[in-house]
Amino acid sequence: MAGRPGYLTLPIFSALAAIGYVYYTAVFLAVPRWLGLATAAGVANAAAFTALAAACLATYAVAVRRDPGRVPPGFVPDVEDAESTVHEIKRKGGDLRYCQKCCHYKPPRAHHCRVCKRCVLKMDHHCIWINNCVGHENYKIFLVFVLYAVVASFYALILIIGSVLHSVPKDEQSGSDSSRSSIIICGVILSPLALALAVLLGWHIYLILQNKTTIEYHEGVRAMWLAEKGGDLYHHPYDLGVYENLISVLGSNIFCWLCPVSNTVGNGLRYRTSYDIPISTQPL
Repeated sequence: MAGRPGYLTLPIFSALAAIGYVYYTAVFLAVPRWLGLATAAGVANAAAFTALAAACLATYAVAVRRDPGRVPPGFVPDVEDAESTVHEIKRKGGDLRYCQKCCHYKPPRAHHCRVCKRCVLKMDHHCIWINNCVGHENYKIFLVFVLYAVVASFYALILIIGSVLHSVPKDEQSGSDSSRSSIIICGVILSPLALALAVLLGWHIYLILQNKTTIEYHEGVRAMWLAEKGGDLYHHPYDLGVYENLISVLGSNIFCWLCPVSNTVGNGLRYRTSYDIPISTQPL
């Protein structure tokens, strides 16, 4: 059973234990066996992996604790707002989207989470590994965490493979057999984990390039099928082009795209669409 958002749960403890286990194996077993902690190369690799592990822990903690963005209780969509060209409506009836559980209207891209029992702005999905929703306010930090985790996983695999292939002198073999076994076990566990994280990262990069959430992707598949059935073409309304899509998620400063900070664009109640009139073409 999941705990309240932000609270420690078994999946979170499992993730922290995995980070600690991989860190210990890579820095205190693999590096000494392959490069040695007394060498410049050993110290440099241990320091680099320590910094990467610290970044993983920091971004993971923020993803767990940060509120993904809640819909203001008094939110009411302004249907007469000329700047808001898209208002999402219910599939049946055509009324503005309204959450019966939270008793308020839902802004575009917001969805109700059955686990958190609240409406989340630009909700992507609920992640059990952070016991939190991934939404408008914490999506970038979640993405950066996954990126750091992928880099750290493959970095650890390189250290593990190098230490296993490294030939240990005969006079040291008796004391290194146990560490070699521990390293191999960590590598066996880490390999599918690194692959899964890489697939997850690739999936979210694909979504970002189209300015979609996971929910919108699945909704888009149905909308595309219905459009093709009616002889029309479906276009995702929030797809602004690759560069603008990246800016909308990662921020306007390209040098901060991979930084472990969340520079959220907008308040989550309204998003630019491909139907918006550019400022340069608006009448004076």
